Amino acid sequence: MQAITDLIMYFHKGGLVMWPLLACSITVIAIAIERFIYYKGADSGAAFAASYCATVRGRDIAAATELARKADGACAQLLADAVENSGSKEELSAFLESRAGIFMATLRDKLDYLGIIVTMSPLLGLLGTIVGMIGAFSIFNVEAGAPLAITGGIGEALIATATGLCVAIMSLCAHAYFAHRMDNMITDMEQCFSALLEAETRRARA
Repeated sequence: MQAITDLIMYFHKGGLVMWPLLACSITVIAIAIERFIYYKGADSGAAFAASYCATVRGRDIAAATELARKADGACAQLLADAVENSGSKEELSAFLESRAGIFMATLRDKLDYLGIIVTMSPLLGLLGTIVGMIGAFSIFNVEAGAPLAITGGIGEALIATATGLCVAIMSLCAHAYFAHRMDNMITDMEQCFSALLEAETRRARA
């Protein structure tokens, strides 16, 4: 309980800029939860990609399609739909390219907001600190002869900067984590697409 009381006290000491920083932190948490749930459902996994590629390279496209149909995730569903809804290699390639573009766009959704918060939060914190220091070094404090009040005001002003940096670090960690997962999912998808197109090329030549 004391920790919560101290946290509220520091929040109020940070000034008005603490409110937009609080909004930024809530936004980061909300985006992180939403993206985690979405990525968990959309990721077919590296194990599926390896199994699918091995099956396709074994020239058993029917078995690979059945494997994709039974697997979870957007990549598996896309591969199953591609074989069922495409005829020639050109149609297959066009289908994969269009659907992959849509899928990657959904993966990147909301990540730009995290990047904006990474940049904006320290600036908001710095703004709050500057405003607080202006108040601490005002002529009224100097005339009153209260150096302790000035140093105390500087300490309170730095709360905004510290909060801004914490929010930025939290946002940066979330952005880096989801960017890494997105890259892995795209890599797995491209490997499966490449294996499928190579198999279709071999079948067309046969």
